[in-house]
Amino acid sequence: MPTKPESPDLSRDGGPDVPPGPVIETDGLEVHYRLQGGALARVLGLRTRTVKALDGVTVQLQRGEVLGVVGESGSGKTTLGRALLGLAPSTQGSITYRGRDGERLVSHMKGAELRRLRTDVQMVFQDPSAALNPSMTIEQAVGHPLVVHKIARGAELRRRVHEALERVGLAPVERFASKYPSDLSGGQKQRAVIARAIILDPEVLVADEPISMLDMSVRAKILQLMLDLKRDLGLSYVYITHDLASAKYFCDRIAIMYLGRVVEIGPTEEIFANPRHPYTKALLKAIPDPDPDRMLPRDLPRGEIPDAAEPPLGCSFHPRCPEAVATCGWESRDLRVVLDQHWTERGTDFDTERRLVGDLEHLDTPSKTATLGKGDPAAVLRLMEGVRAENPDEPLWNGVRSMESDGSKVVVEFEEGVDPPLRRAGGVDVACVLYPEGSSPDAPAPG
Repeated sequence: MPTKPESPDLSRDGGPDVPPGPVIETDGLEVHYRLQGGALARVLGLRTRTVKALDGVTVQLQRGEVLGVVGESGSGKTTLGRALLGLAPSTQGSITYRGRDGERLVSHMKGAELRRLRTDVQMVFQDPSAALNPSMTIEQAVGHPLVVHKIARGAELRRRVHEALERVGLAPVERFASKYPSDLSGGQKQRAVIARAIILDPEVLVADEPISMLDMSVRAKILQLMLDLKRDLGLSYVYITHDLASAKYFCDRIAIMYLGRVVEIGPTEEIFANPRHPYTKALLKAIPDPDPDRMLPRDLPRGEIPDAAEPPLGCSFHPRCPEAVATCGWESRDLRVVLDQHWTERGTDFDTERRLVGDLEHLDTPSKTATLGKGDPAAVLRLMEGVRAENPDEPLWNGVRSMESDGSKVVVEFEEGVDPPLRRAGGVDVACVLYPEGSSPDAPAPG
């Protein structure tokens, strides 16, 4: 990729029309979606399930900055981007935009006020083919925001559209203005989408995976275009991506998201040079290496992202974490995963052992206590000790406080878990029990 240019000095005291402080910030932002519920569900006794797409997110975007939001699918990064534009209504918390017209609370905006925000905060969507109306010419599509907001028409509209097309590299303009999206390549369509986003002279662009649908040959060119626009127009970016390689090149700071929360945030250089959170370390190890002769250990997280409607107790990442300790939040569901893994990998007498431990459905209800067996607790206890001996390095065992027979069944008690908030650790903020309050800023606490 080309060399990243120096960022202009556009920050907090950039002139009389630029108010101090971050251009956008969220404070404890929550966006929840109810999957089941309502009056009928309560009458029928159905359990309400709520997906916590965002669960207490606090971030700031400084003026002239590129903030990368990185995570796997389902981490909440796209919901965060949509919430910043008022497209995803917040359940709790706040979003504050400090623009040219003063401070405004995005989370409370409706109607005309929300439409007015769209002239200052725009979005670049992932799929340029879906973002452009196939029945509009490029000139019509790029100029449509000016028409909607009644900003320009006639010759002035045409002039501003042509200026925007030239700025994004769709020149000569006469060649592209009359074409339809189907006539353009993927990279050209994304340039048109960017032109439409900047034509209202916004302060902030929320770019949601803007290069993921493009050929590798044009990705760097689009990122370079966005950096040029940042320099020339004084833009600030929220760059949403799952690709840490592009985030390293494009972003000033990076926020790592997992299951609706920010688990680590800090300067890009610090995140790459000294990642603290185990999830950040795993993401960095997953970046492909172009050198076929160099083999790197991957150590990717086991399993899949948990159900956002019923997240793990304690730290949400602990079921997949190779560094998990006793206070990470172990629970009954984790024990069932270990038992299922034992039966899958060991090829033991599944039917006999399954009858011995009894029904495991109750383990799917999160609890700090798990009960196993019916009729022969001594045999169940021997089985569990054998499962532990098979894989003593399994992190779950760190969180088992006791595993004893009460005379009729085996009772497994787990250590009380901690749901860690973001805390300062060196040059970043990290949400991990390995970095408790008052610990050394650069070294994790002993496990």
